Amino acid sequence: MNETLDRRGPDRLLCAELVELTWVDSKGRHHRRVANLEDISLSGVCLQVESPILTGTPLSISFGDGELVGTVRYCRFEGMGYFLGVELAEGCRWSTQHYRPEHLLNPADLVESTVRRKRAL
Repeated sequence: MNETLDRRGPDRLLCAELVELTWVDSKGRHHRRVANLEDISLSGVCLQVESPILTGTPLSISFGDGELVGTVRYCRFEGMGYFLGVELAEGCRWSTQHYRPEHLLNPADLVESTVRRKRAL
């Protein structure tokens, strides 16, 4: 498992939604697993899974009636599971028009509302 820095910019939105992953391992075996979508941006996602998936593995992320495809760029154990950083494939970009997770939060909105509250005090 290769640990790398997350190179996505501040455009990341926090999520909490179950998605389905599918991939083929190096031995040609097909896998399907449920994962928790932790965050999403135009170019990548972070997923939490119960067991590791090798760095470099191409996979599909299915949600509702849509799908995103990408490659695992890092997999690291944290607390109670593994976190995968997935870089979306060229030409496969996420947008809220394409897919909007039910639980979606922009951290910048939290900062802005906190600043407004402090100014009002």
